Amino acid sequence: MVKLLIIATISFIVAAVSGLFLIPFLHKLKFGQEIREEGPSWHQKKSGTPTMGGFIFMIALLVSVVLGVFISGIIGSPAELTGVLAITAAAFGFGAIGFVDDYIKVILKRNLGLRAGQKFALQFLVALVFAVWMVCGGVVNTEVKVPFVDFYIDLTYFGYIPFIVLVMLAAVNSVNLTDGLDGLAGTVTLVVALFYCIVSHKMGSTPVALFASALIGGIVGFLIYNSNPAKVFMGDTGSLFLGGAVAAMAIYLKNPVALLIVGFVYVAEALSVIIQVAYFKKTGKRIFKMSPIHHHFEMCGWSEKKIVAVFSLATVMLCIIGYMA
Repeated sequence: MVKLLIIATISFIVAAVSGLFLIPFLHKLKFGQEIREEGPSWHQKKSGTPTMGGFIFMIALLVSVVLGVFISGIIGSPAELTGVLAITAAAFGFGAIGFVDDYIKVILKRNLGLRAGQKFALQFLVALVFAVWMVCGGVVNTEVKVPFVDFYIDLTYFGYIPFIVLVMLAAVNSVNLTDGLDGLAGTVTLVVALFYCIVSHKMGSTPVALFASALIGGIVGFLIYNSNPAKVFMGDTGSLFLGGAVAAMAIYLKNPVALLIVGFVYVAEALSVIIQVAYFKKTGKRIFKMSPIHHHFEMCGWSEKKIVAVFSLATVMLCIIGYMA
C-alpha cells in the first residue's frame, strides 16, 4: 500500500508540473475548444479554452506506471506485467482515437471531429484487440458474475468476446458524454478509480492496483487546472482514455457488470441522450430540458460546481454499493 501511495504521489506531481508547461503550449498552438451552439448559451464564454488537456494525466500515468514496473518492484511476475501492459495499451488506444478526433476539430476546424462511422470502427478495433488479448491470453475466463449473488454465467468464447467489446464501447462513449462540465468527468472517474484501487488491492490484483493508483494521482493533478473555472479541457483525448481505463480495469478484475453500478453516472448520461433523441423523434417533444442530463440540471439553475459535487457524491454511494456486490 505504501508503494501504491508513492506511485499516486509521483503521478500527481508529474501531472501538476506538466500542466504548467502544457497549457501555455496549447495556448501558443491555439488549440482552443470551439463550443457547440447546441449547448447552454453561457458556455460560449469558454470558447478558446485549450483542449487536449488529457495529456496531463496520460503523461503522468505513463511515467508512474513505468516507474512502478521497473523500479518499485510492485510487479513481480510476467503475468502481472502483461496485465499492466494490456490495461495501459487499451486506455492509450482509445486516447489515440480521441486525439485524432480533437486534432480534426481543432486543427482542421471540423467541429464534429471524426465521423460517427470512423470513430465507431476505430473504437471497435481497439476493444476487439483487448478482448481477444484478455480471453485468448487466459487473463480472464468466459464467466460473468451476477452482482449481489454468488452466481456466474458462462458466455463461452463466442459470447464473452462480443460482451467485452460491448462493455468497452459503452463505457468509453458514456464517459465521453459525461465530459461536459468543468471537472465533472475527472472527478467522477477519480472516485471510480479509487474504488478499483481498493478492490484490486483487496483481491491481490497488482496490475489494476498499480494502474488505478497512477490514474488517481494523474487525475488529481489534472483537476488543479480543470476544476471550475477550467483552464484546460481534457478533450476527447482525455475522456476516451478515461473510458478505456475504467472499462479495462473492470474487465481485468473479471466483474464488468459491476461497472453498471459504480459507473451509473456514466450510464445515466448516456441514457439521457438516448431517451431524449428517441422521444423527440417519436413525439417532437423533449423529456429533459437538455441532454446529456448534466445540462438538464444546468437549465434547472444548478451551478456547475453543485452538479459536480452531487454527481461525485452519488458515485461515492454507488461505489459503496458496488463494493458489496
